[in-house]
Amino acid sequence: MTRKDGRVAMVTGSARGIGAATAIRLAADGAAVAVIDLREESCQETVEAIRAAGGQAIGIGCDVSQTESVKAAVEQVVNVFGSLDILVNNAGLTRDNLLFKMTDEDWDAVMSVHLRGSFLCSREAQKQMVQNRYGKIVNLSSTSALGNRGQANYAAAKAGLQGFTKTLAIELGPFNINVNAVAPGFIDTDMTRQTAARIGLDPEENIRRAVEVIPMRRVGVPSDIANVISFLTSDESSYVTGQVLYVNGGR
Repeated sequence: MTRKDGRVAMVTGSARGIGAATAIRLAADGAAVAVIDLREESCQETVEAIRAAGGQAIGIGCDVSQTESVKAAVEQVVNVFGSLDILVNNAGLTRDNLLFKMTDEDWDAVMSVHLRGSFLCSREAQKQMVQNRYGKIVNLSSTSALGNRGQANYAAAKAGLQGFTKTLAIELGPFNINVNAVAPGFIDTDMTRQTAARIGLDPEENIRRAVEVIPMRRVGVPSDIANVISFLTSDESSYVTGQVLYVNGGR
């Protein structure tokens, strides 16, 4: 149903976690995939997994918060694969702290990667998509967009991405470009485990506590998000745009 033969995808922050699962899934759907992360060498595990399964992939080092770095990455994708049809803005980081402890650097780092990064990548990718009159952009928001203690920066960035998504859907819709956002809940990744450890919680205990309040009685895994992105970047979702889909087990 979600075949993407002949399509070219670029997934930021895809060295691990949700990004890696998404890159692998889109490649399994038939797309050629550019695996993007801060350092090219960190992309190799994902690239090798895709190639081992018979897919096409390249790894590109890119700082999504820097204009010239993004331009160079998109240019490389187009030079290698000939086009750019799908963009998944997944790159992110956390700098959690209560407001009175949060530094300027904590705030700026999160905004630069999540918001500025998604803006720069989308602005560059849409040049190809408008020309081709075809494109799919998916931004990674979060349930934290609704507010989460100790995450004023992250929550603001993820909420901002929802407004960004809806605005791009309006602007790019006439060019047959769909723009949507996925807002994951608790997903078991290296990042969530590191966050738990940083605040003094055992990662497994953190998961157990989460399961108690999630109606599906389990936490999510990266493939849960990748499967949704697979649909939103397929032709079957051609009339879905400007939406924010919460994927959180019903919480």
